[in-house]
Amino acid sequence: MGNSMKLIDERNADILIYINGELLPRNEAKISVFDSAVQGGDAVWEGLRVYNGRIAALNDHLQRLQNSAKALMFKDVPSIKRS
Repeated sequence: MGNSMKLIDERNADILIYINGELLPRNEAKISVFDSAVQGGDAVWEGLRVYNGRIAALNDHLQRLQNSAKALMFKDVPSIKRS
């Protein structure tokens, strides 16, 4: 790798990652090499943008995540609820 390639974008230093029902800081977010997401590539994700402290198009993102998880026949797909 050359010096021009950055491994971590500093703007993402404090992101949280959702794994198995838990939000974790990026440095604690780990999965086993034997996890089916690694072995078979069965995973879904959405990248979210925040503008002025608000997530842009949150409902659209959540709906896509839910639809993708159902299409892959994931078990226990959370429903989209607003409190």
